[in-house]
Amino acid sequence: MAALRLGDEAPNFIAQTTEGEIDFHNWLGENWGILFSHPADYTPVCTTELGTVSKYTNEFNKRNVKVAALSVDGLESHHGWIKDINETQDTTVNFPIIADEDRKVSELYDMIHPNADSQLTVRSVFVIAPDKKIKLTITYPASTGRNFDELLRVIDSLQLTAYHKVATPANWNPGEDCVIVPSVPNEEIAELFPKGYKEVKPYLRMTPQPNLN
Repeated sequence: MAALRLGDEAPNFIAQTTEGEIDFHNWLGENWGILFSHPADYTPVCTTELGTVSKYTNEFNKRNVKVAALSVDGLESHHGWIKDINETQDTTVNFPIIADEDRKVSELYDMIHPNADSQLTVRSVFVIAPDKKIKLTITYPASTGRNFDELLRVIDSLQLTAYHKVATPANWNPGEDCVIVPSVPNEEIAELFPKGYKEVKPYLRMTPQPNLN
C-alpha cells in the first residue's frame, strides 16, 4: 500500500494492548496522539525510549496528547518487558503497548521497510490531531533512539500553528518569536497580532508568540 502522507486520515484499527483492547480512533477521542513503533521487545534502545516516554507523562498530559507504542511481539512478551523497563529506567510504563504479531497495524501504517528489515518495524512516529489527520511523520533507523524533547517541541508548534496564523522558524522553541504566514495581508496584522510585528522582508514578518500573555 502507499505510504501515509501528511493530511491523510490515520487509519483506524482494533488491537490488543497491555491496557486491554482499544479501538484506536475511539481511544484517541478529542486528544492529540502519538503512535510510535519499536523493532522488538527486550531491545536496549527501545527500553530507554519507553522509559523516557513514561517520565514525560506530565508533559504529554499538559498538551492533551495520548501515546501508544507498538511492536510485533505479543502481550506476554510486552508485559515481561515492561517489568524490565520499570526496573532499569526507574519509572512506570503507563501507556498501552500494542501487540501486533500478525503485522496488521504495522502494514496499515507502512512500518515495515523490507530493505531495512523484512520482519521488524522501523522506528516510525506519527503525530495525529484531534480530527484524526496525520500532522507529522518521522522514520528513524533501528539503531537510533528518538529525541522526545524534539517531539514535544513539534507538538507545541503544531498546536500553536493550528489555531493561529503563524509558522515557527528554524530551531524555534516555545516562547520565541513566530513567523506571520504569508497569506495574512499587512492590513490585518494589527487586529490579529496586537503585540506588533517586525518586517524583515515583505515575506518575512516576525511577531511574538500569539498565545502567550
